[in-house]
Amino acid sequence: MTSKFYKIILPILFLLSFQSAHAQQDAQFSQYMFNGLYINPAYAGYKEQWNLNMFYRTQWAGLPGAPRTFSAAVDGVVNDGRVGLGLQVVNDQLGAEKNTALYGTYAYRIPLDADGNRRLAIGVSAGFIQQRLNMKALNPAAQNDALLMNAKGTAMMPDARFGIYYNTERFFAGVSADNLVAGSFQKSDKLRTYLPLKPSMYYTVGGLVPLSEDISLKPSLLVKEDFAGPTSADVSAFVLFHEKLWIGASYRTAVFNKRDIENYLTKAGAVTGMVDFFINSKLRIGYAYDQTLNGTGANSYATHEFSINYTWANPKARMLSPRYF
Repeated sequence: MTSKFYKIILPILFLLSFQSAHAQQDAQFSQYMFNGLYINPAYAGYKEQWNLNMFYRTQWAGLPGAPRTFSAAVDGVVNDGRVGLGLQVVNDQLGAEKNTALYGTYAYRIPLDADGNRRLAIGVSAGFIQQRLNMKALNPAAQNDALLMNAKGTAMMPDARFGIYYNTERFFAGVSADNLVAGSFQKSDKLRTYLPLKPSMYYTVGGLVPLSEDISLKPSLLVKEDFAGPTSADVSAFVLFHEKLWIGASYRTAVFNKRDIENYLTKAGAVTGMVDFFINSKLRIGYAYDQTLNGTGANSYATHEFSINYTWANPKARMLSPRYF
């Protein structure tokens, strides 16, 4: 690609990110089922063991200014499994915009039976979000916008998340909300105009269905509502072979339209193929490949997502299959 092409594409992506900020203001992960703390703070401590999760996602690889996201989280239990604790950092970049978030998480886990195999958890996260704008990435034509050019380059604001999570040995369901207070602390009119932070809701449900002694099916559903863009849904299914290898696929789409949303945003978003391998009882690695289907130029660029999980074994863990969710 020529340098002239880069100068044209970068500002286009940047301006498009403004126009669709309500539609996708949070980073998305295809392997969300292995990144529970990002979706729901009440997930902290679910596995009753200490876990480290890391994800790296490069969306539309090769397209200048395309989204790149890194997430790292650690969570575990204290107080005999009644309390889950977690810490998470997320760095998300799209064009000239870069967001960094850091959250500490507390979850109170309530056993619903004598064995502790059914639990209801209530969790809250608190932290901050830092927003940054790189004006040098803009084309001079975009610099005619006085509001944009006078925008503060960096701003930091507090934020909070809340969630509820229910699980048994073979079923889970949760509801959560993020960006609960950050928008109220956006002091800059420029940030509120171009990079608004609005609350989002997540709804998750899934389970584990044994098909034979060595094969299990794990279907799951994630619905995200941000009250501005189209409601999105991820329908996924994994097959587990010999407790070692996950092979799965998902379909992402917009399920409800709203006023003032471009038609292309209401079309199917992407299909994904995924594979996750348990090297041993402590270490899992994963990969996802996304193909965009919304009819835009992004169809020509692939999306890659890598993940790794490490678990510190806890002999007191009561879940029969804690790693499966």
